[in-house]
Amino acid sequence: MGFVEERKRSPTVAPFECAWGEELRFGEPGRGCVAFEALAQNDVTLVFRQQPGSQHYHYKMDSSRHCTVILGSHRNKRLRIEVDGSTVVDVVALGLCCSSSFQAYWISIYDGLISIGRGRHPNTNLLFQWLDPDPDPNVQYVGLSSWDKRVGYRNISILPSAPQNSILWSHYVHSEQRLCCGKRATRDDSESDQRLLADFLESWDFSDAIFVVGTERKVVPAHKVVLCASGDFPFELVDGATIELPSVSYPVLHSLLEYIYTGSTQIAEWLLSSLLELSSHFKVKPLVKCCEEIIVSLEVDKNFSASGKLLKLSSSGFQDHKFGSSPLKGPINSQKIGQFLANGKYSDINIYVNGHGLVAKGHKLILSLWSMPLAKMFTNGMKESSASDVFFKDVPPEAFFLLLHFMYHGELKVDTQDITSVLVQLLLLSDQFAITVLQFECCKQIMECLSEDTVCSVLQAVSSIPSCKLFEEVCKTNFATHFDYCTTACTDFVLLDEATFKDILQAIDKLLRTSTPEQLFGKRLSAVGTLLPFVRFPLMQLPMLKRMERSNLANRIQAFRQLVAEAIKFSHAGQWTPTSYECERFQHRRSSYKELQYISDGDSNGVIYYAGTSFGKHQWMNPVLAKNITVVASSPNSRHTDPKALVSKNYQGTCFAGPCIEDGKKLSWWMVDIGQDHQLMCNCYTVRQDGSTTFMRSWVLQGSMDGRNWTSLRVHDGDATICHSGQFASWPIVGPPALLPFRFFRVALTGPAAGSVSNAWNLCICFLELYGYFR
Repeated sequence: MGFVEERKRSPTVAPFECAWGEELRFGEPGRGCVAFEALAQNDVTLVFRQQPGSQHYHYKMDSSRHCTVILGSHRNKRLRIEVDGSTVVDVVALGLCCSSSFQAYWISIYDGLISIGRGRHPNTNLLFQWLDPDPDPNVQYVGLSSWDKRVGYRNISILPSAPQNSILWSHYVHSEQRLCCGKRATRDDSESDQRLLADFLESWDFSDAIFVVGTERKVVPAHKVVLCASGDFPFELVDGATIELPSVSYPVLHSLLEYIYTGSTQIAEWLLSSLLELSSHFKVKPLVKCCEEIIVSLEVDKNFSASGKLLKLSSSGFQDHKFGSSPLKGPINSQKIGQFLANGKYSDINIYVNGHGLVAKGHKLILSLWSMPLAKMFTNGMKESSASDVFFKDVPPEAFFLLLHFMYHGELKVDTQDITSVLVQLLLLSDQFAITVLQFECCKQIMECLSEDTVCSVLQAVSSIPSCKLFEEVCKTNFATHFDYCTTACTDFVLLDEATFKDILQAIDKLLRTSTPEQLFGKRLSAVGTLLPFVRFPLMQLPMLKRMERSNLANRIQAFRQLVAEAIKFSHAGQWTPTSYECERFQHRRSSYKELQYISDGDSNGVIYYAGTSFGKHQWMNPVLAKNITVVASSPNSRHTDPKALVSKNYQGTCFAGPCIEDGKKLSWWMVDIGQDHQLMCNCYTVRQDGSTTFMRSWVLQGSMDGRNWTSLRVHDGDATICHSGQFASWPIVGPPALLPFRFFRVALTGPAAGSVSNAWNLCICFLELYGYFR
């Protein structure tokens, strides 16, 4: 790309030229997204081809397959798409370009679906979509071009594209369909993850009000929360939940309810005055205004008559909720809906969260509109269908409150310093309850504050949500770009699954292929050169060295290539090692950790025994008495809850920790603190049953650096290993947790023990030992 003025990937493209490069290439043919910023008076032009073009490429002269997107065509008045030289889209789009400041855009291609939007984040602020009936499956390269004036580009990113059923598409696609149709959307229930309020029109599901209408006294069910958020329905004044309308015909009432529940209705012309009178009586102001406008229009045209002609009334343009995909549409006032959550008015369900008691008085209808799993729970005929209380276990309280706020207010407001952590919890909850639009908004807000400090925790969460694959790819790219920081600032990366980490490494390899060392490391490149000689390459296995020799890193960084070549030469030399190989990198490093490995149950090789010798300085004595470690139980110390007994070498007939309540959960535990100056990477542990027959079945071994935030090292669920009094049992710690150093360790009972009813939550062990690498 030497033919353009380039500065840190910020090319300025001259008139009638085009910038290409390997870094401007989709990862997958036919699917990709380019996000960029541009500074131009008009004609921000991007070309998509199977192969890159030349400096003086111009799409007007191209005879091969290509697609061209022009933002700000015709003096910044239109948006155009050309395919193979033919114009397929030419629509009005005023002021897309700006010559005074850079503007952010994105263009996505997915199997022929071309989507164009504004903003730094792909799939937000959608401007236009067009589906190519004959897409090019091999389109892969992006060209940055111009027309008759220079165009400046910067912050160019190539990202994966999202399919139409992705979270990041669904919100806009459904909204676009409804806007284009100009009428209430129809749908296939098998494809929808959200119910519509129209589904509950004159339905007995969750109904708590009825109208008795006409001389025939027809009974029509309704819902107080919907009616009272749309107008003034006097349920406090009438008898219970019944409103008598003897002088109103059913068609008029039906039109009123249909307008409230769906946002539109139709009525015979001769009944329009009756509908105006009824809507005025109940103060449904949008419908009153609509009826009055139609009557005035008919009178002006002198067409007002008592005919049976059907008139259509719609609340188009009235939408009180922030998100267009809210199920609460039409004349419903979201502020009133929010007030009903705050004051519990017209509620039919008490919502409890474990550890926090009653958190809200809710409405089954509102919850069911947003969440299909909750709708099924309330209508499946099980106990929740008729119960007035619902209990949610294992949900983070702050995120759950935000979930309820979103359902009732239709907007997401997060007022906390640790915004990313709360949003990740909310994203997982929205996936659990299948609230797609909330998933989208969480992804959008997380992406806005995504950084190298938060990307690892976010990636762990989104990798478990199938509909967040695009966001997952964005996180992987971010991780790969800041790989050195993400793998040294904290150890969370070891919890990523193997497939995710492999994808990150592949992204790094791609960065190495398409970037220079200066672009990758910036000012730290000199530090890389200083660090590399301290890496003990000669002690690595020869197959690994061969792979390094062929790597892109070796091709890009001379010092790395030379050190790997030296190590391969050293490996081939074998016992005939020259005296020149005597510096530190050819010698094994002395470990700062002492290896304390398990040999047999009850042996003297563990860290607790080692602490009893003051870490190898004298004969063994109880480490608690020697004050080398601290042992704490979940229940107060007593004759049978003695910290000294747990680490003694003597068998105890009765030794247990009693239950306590933590975060709303019952828990029993023994905790060991190995000291402020010590850490252990635990790879095995041993316990011994006391003399009782209360055998633990569900428990966890956890580690912590501060005694408050715990990491599970091994989880046991229904483990029947211990089955008689005085029995030893040992288990290995495997995988990433075995590589994490901790100061605090605890064995915590997470479920009732077997063999006892009255003492089922007593953790009855009289011995604990830990093994691994200690310092």
